[in-house]
Amino acid sequence: MPWEGVLLSRVRIRALMGALLAIATLVMLWGRPGAALAADPIFVNWAALLPSLTDAFDPNSANDCVAGRPKCVDITIREMERRFASQGQACDHNAIFSLAYLRTTQTYEWARNQTGYFQDTPWVNHEDAVFAKYYFNAYDNWASGNRGPVSKAWLMAFDDAAARKLTGSGDLLMGMNAHVNRDLPFTLAAIGIVTPTGKTRKPDHDKVDQFLNAVVQPLLLEEAARFDPTVNEIVTPYGVGYTGLFQLLAAWREDAWRNAELLVDAPTSADRAKVANTIETQAANEATTLAASNSYVPPVTTTAARDAYCAVNNAVAPPMVYAFGTASTY
Repeated sequence: MPWEGVLLSRVRIRALMGALLAIATLVMLWGRPGAALAADPIFVNWAALLPSLTDAFDPNSANDCVAGRPKCVDITIREMERRFASQGQACDHNAIFSLAYLRTTQTYEWARNQTGYFQDTPWVNHEDAVFAKYYFNAYDNWASGNRGPVSKAWLMAFDDAAARKLTGSGDLLMGMNAHVNRDLPFTLAAIGIVTPTGKTRKPDHDKVDQFLNAVVQPLLLEEAARFDPTVNEIVTPYGVGYTGLFQLLAAWREDAWRNAELLVDAPTSADRAKVANTIETQAANEATTLAASNSYVPPVTTTAARDAYCAVNNAVAPPMVYAFGTASTY
């Protein structure tokens, strides 16, 4: 099939998946036990790594994140904790995704510490940092009013959260849509999806799904305990339960890999631009659908009850027990 035919075919498949994917992409977590905090490495400011943090993977780089050294994940988690702390304490609606991403990365930290879990752990460590950078940059540009570099999917997610327009489920799904459907294909294409010998890195990409499957339910329970009790109702729209909803997340991740392949395989810069535009458009369209189905409808439904609940429960929510440990409050 000609290259443009492959692109069109995948766009059609993506469109067919949209109705199901609109209800969910739910993520994961693992919180480190409080007793482990004393053993944490010396703090290194994330910003100190940025000047030399290139997207391309180089195991010989002096930059810990470019080389994929273990310390990079610790640094990334500390930056996520710093950002989430202020958002969570303020009951900022952006805290829903911020917590989800923090727990996801903590879950990854557990997985990568298991001997033999990944084929090339340094590469996945590097991916973790670059993927996070896309989110950090999008949020920081949006927060500073520099909207030009921010993708439409992220603008919609951040704007709607700031305006308190969406339910907790909506805020979670909007953030996940922007990060998985928009950012992940570009991240994968940038870091390289094959080894220097030409072997695909897809097995390590797919391996992530194994630990994500175990943490969907506890993540939703924590979000519901802290921020919005209706978040856990996200499992009910089609009666598919947590496992079914995880499969939708896995489908989004599979789609991201295929879009990354299209970016890498595009024969010309013009062809690559077409793929990039398709990715941007699909993520924006998904965001529009998600927003429409997860918005408050004043005066019948508003953010008031959610915000009052968060003000009472977030600071005192008990630590939740998960598959991979116990999460502290912040």
